[in-house]
Amino acid sequence: MSSRRRIAVTGVGAVSGLGANAADTWAAARAGRGGIAPHVFDGGQHGPGPVTLPAALAADGFQAPLEARMGRKVSASLDRFALMGLCAAFEALDQAGLVGDAALSERTAIVLGHGQGGQETLEKGYERFFGMKSPRMHPAMVPKVMVSGGVSAVAMQFGVHGPVFATSSACASSAHAIVQGAGLIQAGLADIAIVGGSEAIATPGSMAGWQAIQALAETTCRPFSQGRDGMVMGEGGAVLILEDLDRARARGAPILGEYLGAGMTSDAFHITQPSLEGTAAAIRQACAAGDLFAQEEVLVSAHGTGTPLNDQNEAAALNLAFEGSAARRPTIATKSAHGHLIGGSAALQTVIALQALREGLAPPVLNFLGPDPACDVDLVTGEARPITARHALLNAFAFGGLNVSMAFAAG
Repeated sequence: MSSRRRIAVTGVGAVSGLGANAADTWAAARAGRGGIAPHVFDGGQHGPGPVTLPAALAADGFQAPLEARMGRKVSASLDRFALMGLCAAFEALDQAGLVGDAALSERTAIVLGHGQGGQETLEKGYERFFGMKSPRMHPAMVPKVMVSGGVSAVAMQFGVHGPVFATSSACASSAHAIVQGAGLIQAGLADIAIVGGSEAIATPGSMAGWQAIQALAETTCRPFSQGRDGMVMGEGGAVLILEDLDRARARGAPILGEYLGAGMTSDAFHITQPSLEGTAAAIRQACAAGDLFAQEEVLVSAHGTGTPLNDQNEAAALNLAFEGSAARRPTIATKSAHGHLIGGSAALQTVIALQALREGLAPPVLNFLGPDPACDVDLVTGEARPITARHALLNAFAFGGLNVSMAFAAG
């Protein structure tokens, strides 16, 4: 292990199809309750007609706690993806005891990841312009669409003047954001980092795009299962508060976990097909950074999209990195419950994995129809499983061959 500053997780927040906050999201995941259900996506009078697809959408009203504290509505000025990120950030900062703290100034950073940004605003604007032939766009369209709209909203709400930026690397976006935020603390550029990501692209136009590349499941998400046929879109966001460990302890903050390090690679191979070598390299780097190879038990939070090729490749990469012993490491795949949040998935999976370590209980993978011989991993199915693991490996693999694996320890 290096002598760099140790990094604690002192707060978490989440909005998902499982719940309006981190506690409800974890309770549903632990109990094996899924948020995936059929939804009608209708492009309106100018679209091709409604289509029903499975998705995991966040329930309305998730912004109520934030608006109650602020004393005003914020939903009108933000796209849904930014609003979800802001609500998750508020919950995380509140748990960390940092809401209203003067420390949230020059020595705090914000890094949030998003794959596409304000898709809902974009589609409504284009419908108005191309479909209704309106010559004028809404004056707030550009700031609501831009990928940095979420971090800007968090910075303005909580008075953060340090490094603030967004990362966009498809399904690895929030994983890259977490790693970058941790790096800012280790480089001495910040003492606190608000990190994570959010996504709200379960919109008619976006869903049609994902259908066009045959990525979406017809029924539900079945990671590593026989009969799996694709991913299910989810929406929501999750935020973690990273903090210099000594500083966190000195102020009596809750220590929910510790960030140990990460691996990041690029396949440089194909825009949609994964590479076994690139995936395994990221896993090995993260395990080396977190000293995970020396641990008797490690909880693996798999990328686990439910697509035939990606799950098979991830299982093979885990076995390659662990030299054939992946089948002895408890593996969860929470997209089976909350769907694929694209840019927000890795952060949400981290929130769930940290709670699993704290409670010693791995949430079950849902919708499982039986093992696939090509996916040799110790998948947690049926019901939550007691675990002794104090460390977790989290995987996030994106189109374009962008791979991130992260190592965490229990608090």
